[in-house]
Formats: sequence, C-alpha cells, structure tokens
Amino acid sequence: MRVCATQEKMDSGSLYEERTAQPASASDRADPGPRLPGPTAARPTPGFRICLAASGGGHVRQLLDLERLWSAHEHFFVTEDTPLTRSIAEKHTVRFVPHFALGQIRHGTPFRMLAAGCRSFVKSALMMGRERPDVVVTTGAGTVFFPVLWARLFGAKVILVETFARFDGPSIFGKYSAPLASLKVVQSSGLRSTWPDAVVFDPLRLTGGSAPEKQPLLFATVGATLPFDRLVRMVADLKLAGEIPERVVIQTGAGGTAPEGIETHESLSFDEMQTRLSDADIVICHAGTGSLITALRAGCRIIAVPRERSRKEVYDDHQFEIAQSFAARGLIDVARDKGELAAALKRARSRPRVTATFDHTQLNEFLQGKLAEWASERLSTGTS
Repeated sequence: MRVCATQEKMDSGSLYEERTAQPASASDRADPGPRLPGPTAARPTPGFRICLAASGGGHVRQLLDLERLWSAHEHFFVTEDTPLTRSIAEKHTVRFVPHFALGQIRHGTPFRMLAAGCRSFVKSALMMGRERPDVVVTTGAGTVFFPVLWARLFGAKVILVETFARFDGPSIFGKYSAPLASLKVVQSSGLRSTWPDAVVFDPLRLTGGSAPEKQPLLFATVGATLPFDRLVRMVADLKLAGEIPERVVIQTGAGGTAPEGIETHESLSFDEMQTRLSDADIVICHAGTGSLITALRAGCRIIAVPRERSRKEVYDDHQFEIAQSFAARGLIDVARDKGELAAALKRARSRPRVTATFDHTQLNEFLQGKLAEWASERLSTGTS
C-alpha cells in the first residue's frame, strides 16, 4: 500500500523569482547590499545577512543544528527541493536551486548534469546579485557550489563546514570550495593534513538517560533525496520470509519501489518523520549522516545499509566511511546484503538502545566569536 505525498518538481526553465519559497521582504528588495545597523536600525547586532547554503538531507540538517549562530541575524536558506527543505520553508525564507553534482557523470547522465549546472549558474548569479549576503555558511554539497561562488564574488565571507561524512580527505565540494573560504571547519582531525589552517570540532556525543518507550515497529527510510530500491527489497523479502515480526513502514523516495502488503510512503514531512522515529524500535536506513543521527536522537536500534558507488546508488563510497565511524563507536550495525541484514536484525533486538546527538555548542560559540570579530573589522574600516 503506497501513500504518496505530493512532491513539487523543479521546473527546469524557472529562474529566481519563480522558485522563491517566501517573498523577499520590502527591506530586502530596497537595499540588496551589505549593511550594519545604524542608531535606529532594528537589525540584531552585529547585523549580518547570512546565507545558509546546503543540499537537502544531512547537509541542511547540520545547518539547523547551528541555529544559535544564525537565528539572531537576517538569514535565508539556499538548497534543493526536498520534503525536509519544504518544511524549513514554512518557517524561514528558502531559495531553491536545481540538484547538481559532478557525480552525475559517473551515473551516465553528463548532459543532465551540464543542463542543471547551467541553470544553477544563472539562477545563482541572479539570486546572489539581489540578496547580497554578508556571510555564507555552507555544509555542501555540489548543489550549492554556484550560490557559494557567486556570493563570494559579490563580497561575502564564506564559512565552509566540511561534512561529518569525511574523515581522511575532503569531499569534492570541499576541494573546489576551499579556495573561496574565509574559514574552514572540519569534524575529523584527519582532515588537518589536507587543510592545516582548518579548525576541528567533533560534534558526536552520547546523551545517556533512559531509553524511550517504543512500539514493535520497524521503520525503513532511504533519505530525502534518492530512492534506494535495494534496501527496500531487502526489507520486503525478509518480511515475507518471516524474519521481521514487527510491523513495517517504509519511506521509499520519489519513484522508489513499493512492495505490496507493506505500508510505504514516497516522502514524509519532517514532523511525520519524527513521529515514525519516535515510535520505531528498529530503523533500517541508508548510511547518511542525517538519517543516522536523527534516528539516534530518537533512541532507535539502527542498521545502516550503505549505498554503493559500484551499483550507481550514490556518487562515491563515502557512506561506508560514515557507517564504519558510527559502528566503531558501538552506535549502529551495518549490513551490505540480505544475509547480513537478517543477522544484524537478530543482534539489534538484543542490543540495548543508545541515544546520541550532534552537539554543536562549541562550534556555535566559536563561530559567534568569529562573526563578532568580522563585525569589529568592518566597523574599524568604516565599511557598511
């Protein structure tokens, strides 16, 4: 049984005005340039206009974790169109750009990538020429490269926060965006060999406390962006074979396979996802950082199935790095095929539940100090 959520598709011919989630305020339209508050200004001190640029899924979730940094300033998000980002658009100004990634070449769709890149290049130029942010905070990935590039060309400072998915070397987005960055932040000390000038903050923390009450529910989720039919079929086959006595609900992704006899949803809003995770005893998901940490916050027993580049399920094998990092800390199980998943399910049912989260308190404080430093520099040089 499929329950389909309506998903608005990106209009390949649309430009900036047609994809604005919320209209720009009158003050935005009247004065697009960088500014500091005067004696009667209502803008919060130190008065930066901040662009929050990230792809959908785990990248944009990390920006939400940095809310203490940007909530006191004028801000807007630049991201791609997903259920999560549409939920964000209900509360914040969001500008959508087309999905764009160099990895599309490996999937045999170079012309689609080039077309999306051209649209993003033009759309980003129009957007940033009008918005003129003072600071861009970005967690990647490819979708927001051109918005970051244009913002930098228009004079913005760029804070590059490399994804938690990278431990030994930077992402492709990180490699190309590093020359644009005024400040680089990494979440693994292993990256200091590549970027010696980067600052390191590891956000992963065990939260402790009693495990929440759960229902006999197994929730499988493939993330916000792409279907993952192999994971869905593995879960459906094990359910059919009697290996999964729990009730099963699967979020399949847009256009993903929908096994008969199982409740499936192409997409779920952020609140709906939180409800499923609150109820679920076991979660089977792809090895995306956002999916894993959201399930850990809810105290679920988690089994990660990494997407594989060789199967054209993802652009590279960074999900293996993520899964191995979480598994090494005893937080999740990892399965690569149906046999491993069946064994992981047996282990998971007997394993105590743990809760963990990303704690960005130190990073928030550090970045707030950096903004204050930049504000002082602007005042001392007389710029506005």
